[in-house]
Amino acid sequence: MKQWLQRFMIASVAVLTLGAITSNHEIWSNFQSKDEPNEMDSTTGDSHYSIELDDSPTEFLSTPDYPIHSEEDQLLDHARSLSYEKFGQRIGPVIQDEFDSEIFPRIEAVIQTTIHNAAERRLAITEQPSGDYAEKIFHVHDKMAGQDVIRFHVRTEKRPLDGYFYNFHYHTADDGFTAHHTLGDIYWSKNTPPKWLS
Repeated sequence: MKQWLQRFMIASVAVLTLGAITSNHEIWSNFQSKDEPNEMDSTTGDSHYSIELDDSPTEFLSTPDYPIHSEEDQLLDHARSLSYEKFGQRIGPVIQDEFDSEIFPRIEAVIQTTIHNAAERRLAITEQPSGDYAEKIFHVHDKMAGQDVIRFHVRTEKRPLDGYFYNFHYHTADDGFTAHHTLGDIYWSKNTPPKWLS
């Protein structure tokens, strides 16, 4: 199978299954030739993947049953799936409604503004949200320049007498990623929240 077709198929399945089947899933080992190294046998563990959006026409792949999503839709779908990957099974169900109604529409607006302001750039989203108590959800970066454009983070804050809140914010390259641009807060409880990705 040609390399470009295999990569396109892997990315499409990952997007359609919302990340349930990733590029290192065992299903893809059947498509590799015996001469190619198997990614699943690799012991590095530091693999970083990103989804790159291509400007090539894809009308021939679109059908009424399975329409091809625009570049913007692909970025937004991937951003949503990475957010829920970061939340994990313990945090995600608790904050899902408020995240979908309050926070994610603001994330969408920031990404859409960035896409429209950066027409000549090839934007991609990082693949690995950070775990433990680290802030990173995902970063939008310029694939050509290899530099981050926007960094989306969530910080766990303990407010006296109120309890724990999740503060969603982003940083931009315009100010050197120093200023916090707040997207909103979601209340957790007075109990200590679990770690990310748990």
